[in-house]
Amino acid sequence: MRLSYEGLQDKEGWKAAGVALPKYDWKTMCENTEKAPVWVHFGAGNIFRGFIAGLQQRLLNENLADSGIVAAETFDYDIIDKIYWPHDSMTLMVSLKPDGGTEKEVIASIAKGIKADSSDQEQWSQLKKVFENPSLQMASFTITEKGYAIGDLQGNLMKVVREDMDQGPDKARHAMSVVASLMYARYQAGAAPIALVSMDNCSHNGEKLRSSVLAIVKAWKEKGLAPQEFEEYVSDEARVSFPWSMIDKITPRPAEVIEKQLSEAGVEDMAPVVTSRNTYIAPFVNAEIPQYLVVEDRFPNGRPSLDKAGVYLTTRDTVNMTERMKVTTCLNPLHTALAVYGCLLGYTSIAAEMGDGELKKLVEHIGYDEGMPVVTDPGIISPMDFIHEVIDQRLPNPFIPDTPQRIATDTSQKVGIRFGETIKSYVASDKLDVKDLTCIPLALAGWLRYLLGVDDKGQAMTVSADPMLTQLQEQLLGVKAGDPDSYKGQLKEILCNPVVFGVNLYEAGLGDKVEAMFAEMLAGPGAVRATLKKYVQ
Repeated sequence: MRLSYEGLQDKEGWKAAGVALPKYDWKTMCENTEKAPVWVHFGAGNIFRGFIAGLQQRLLNENLADSGIVAAETFDYDIIDKIYWPHDSMTLMVSLKPDGGTEKEVIASIAKGIKADSSDQEQWSQLKKVFENPSLQMASFTITEKGYAIGDLQGNLMKVVREDMDQGPDKARHAMSVVASLMYARYQAGAAPIALVSMDNCSHNGEKLRSSVLAIVKAWKEKGLAPQEFEEYVSDEARVSFPWSMIDKITPRPAEVIEKQLSEAGVEDMAPVVTSRNTYIAPFVNAEIPQYLVVEDRFPNGRPSLDKAGVYLTTRDTVNMTERMKVTTCLNPLHTALAVYGCLLGYTSIAAEMGDGELKKLVEHIGYDEGMPVVTDPGIISPMDFIHEVIDQRLPNPFIPDTPQRIATDTSQKVGIRFGETIKSYVASDKLDVKDLTCIPLALAGWLRYLLGVDDKGQAMTVSADPMLTQLQEQLLGVKAGDPDSYKGQLKEILCNPVVFGVNLYEAGLGDKVEAMFAEMLAGPGAVRATLKKYVQ
């Protein structure tokens, strides 16, 4: 059996393999999308294929929609060449149950994949045509937080962005310039309204998208490459809205065991590929079953019936509160704590860590004891139900092949939100004492110990990529794992940096505690475990 339109004609074979097929006619869906596109999505990777495209599949299956999604890839064009085109843009979705079972479904709601490449005239004209059609209601995004950045860490514009600003809409290359260029085509075709919806896992995502797109639009206007009226169009949220959203679904890289299961069931060509951009991707997606998408309900040109596909449509304040609940209390702090300690203790699986009594206690203390007293309750999702699901079902799921090494990436960009916000809430409270916090400082101390690149056995380990890694390791120069006397206050400059932690940890009353815990972990092999055990009891 082959994952393609022709391959799906073997309905009995797919049924025998336990794979659910779409309940609509794929060719009709593609024709309808070509005539009157409603939804285009930027970022053709796994979270889109395994979650967002599935939302439209539900609507199509239930006759609540008759068109699909156009997928546009701005970064890694090999995904279109090697994953989309050979399989008619279809995905084999494998949902992983905690008991080891799976649910399998062919997601066929992507009408086509397009390279968002302005130098490829054939592909570019297809994408411009989509944006010129007044039927288009929304463009959504999962391009990672880095995709919205148009400047470097010093605040200077990237070279590619400067060149895009100088050359104008026709030669756009950066993702944000590409969006601005396509919006210019829409403006020229009649300036129909549209919603540009970031669905990336970052705070205030809609504002990040709006700020970057408008910066490019304004530069074109100032250089005489686009009219004032175009800037007014994109700036007018009654015509071009930028809703905020919160997304949550663990979608790790394709697992070898799933590839093997599919092959044994008779599904052909499921092997992953590594693209020229080092994306590891397969024709299938494996992911957990729980998923959440909360979207600010501002769609000036109408929208698909997302609420009937399980999406929470609500106000910006509620989106913000839901995101804060997840990122500062109920999931992300737990993930980060497991990541750094997992690397130090030699784990390669988040699920396996949850079988470690002390690591489980660590995240329970961070979540239930230290986070929940200041949790933000969004009203649409119960924080306690959410965190129970995370700790009892999601993180321990042994069939989610997620690693602490992946989660530990870019930790310097995360700790200020994931832990700093809770610390600030304690400092601001007249009922809580920030000095009562123990496991949050322990998580921070563990991260700083992790930056030394030496595990708890005293062996060298690889530290995951981080934009501040070089700077932080330079500040820790001279500190040696196994030699407590090598610590001579090197942490002080880091711990007082509010850019990293969201607060000056000394002014907050926690700097000395983090220093002491860090120093304890330098005692020698086993010191990380001993320190962890001491404080989580």
